[in-house]
Amino acid sequence: MANTKIKDTNAKDASMYSELDQFLSDSSHKIKQLSKGDIVEGEIVDINNGVIIVDVGYKSEGVVAGKELKSDTLDWTTLKKGDAILVYVVKPEDDKGQLVLSIRRTQQASAWLALENAKKSNDVVDATVVESNNGGLIVEIGKGIRGFIPTSQLDATRVYANGVRQVGKDISSRVQKRLNSLIGEGIKTRIIELDREKNRIILSEKMVTQARDLEKRAQTLKKVKEGDVLEGTVSGITPFGIFVNAQGLEGLVHLSELSWDKVEDIGAIYTVGDKVQVMVIGLTDGGKRVAYSVKRLQQDPWSMAISQFKVGDVVDGEVQKVVPYGAFVRIGEGLNGLIHISELSDKLVKNPEDIVKTGQPVKVKILSISSTERHLGLSLKAAQSPSSPKMNEEQLSEAIDAAIDAEIK
Repeated sequence: MANTKIKDTNAKDASMYSELDQFLSDSSHKIKQLSKGDIVEGEIVDINNGVIIVDVGYKSEGVVAGKELKSDTLDWTTLKKGDAILVYVVKPEDDKGQLVLSIRRTQQASAWLALENAKKSNDVVDATVVESNNGGLIVEIGKGIRGFIPTSQLDATRVYANGVRQVGKDISSRVQKRLNSLIGEGIKTRIIELDREKNRIILSEKMVTQARDLEKRAQTLKKVKEGDVLEGTVSGITPFGIFVNAQGLEGLVHLSELSWDKVEDIGAIYTVGDKVQVMVIGLTDGGKRVAYSVKRLQQDPWSMAISQFKVGDVVDGEVQKVVPYGAFVRIGEGLNGLIHISELSDKLVKNPEDIVKTGQPVKVKILSISSTERHLGLSLKAAQSPSSPKMNEEQLSEAIDAAIDAEIK
């Protein structure tokens, strides 16, 4: 009899433990572990005097009240008992032991979540300029969420008149005026830094424009070849030439390819931002090095020289430079020639400056035209005294070659 009672008790205990195991294994009976910032779904169990009570499966029901009820996307007055709702955990437990929830912050948290995803995916984020300061622009990228674009991360064309970053007196005040003029404008950006705890968002416009330029450059590289003519913009000026951005493809026009004439001052001819046509004359390293030419789109003055002038002509010119071995004279646009010291006068000349000065107009006789060297052999004394003896062609060629070599050195 006693054994029967023990067996019945053991059976009841086994059944009880089995039911307990089933209960514990059922996730619906588990108490949620919540932290500040969590967004959870709950069910409205009561609405009373501007307070919403929500069951989110926590150890206590949550409370949404006061300013935490306000939302741009949800009118809480339309809610009713039994409705499902997404809420933001403000505090898992306040001084009264209550779970404090928010409808208002759910919207903002969702916006932050979207921004975090945008940063991970490197997506473009639309921003609207609301304010400017010395460091850059304050922008709005969501209702109640603001970010900052440093001046250095703005496209240079927005900040500087010619699109090139500048330094110097009064630059700061001019930059600030341009930044102020951007208030109200929309800017496409990418996220550099995102810190929700510090409410800090740093954005960049350059990351968008540079990516766009790279894409444009890649498209141009696919179709461009040497000899093609492109429309471009001067993007930089250096002592050795100009940089030109043509359809996203930036390259150098070397000083020697700027003009058929000698270029003394590049800045007097070009400024950053100028539109210019260029010919592609070099593409190396997969387009990493691009060479352009401006002068090859212009008529070579030497072809005109050959057709307009001939050996023996006496022409007007102007002394451009006096050197120890003679004087360089311009007789037309892009046409320069050398009067060798031996061709300055019938008399012995020790110092060419005793005979001619820079800027002096002169009449000279063309002794030779060299298409290969692109140079003219000129004579001052032959133009003044046609009967004066002159150097033979071989002597003159040697003298011109020596003069050119000296000029290069």
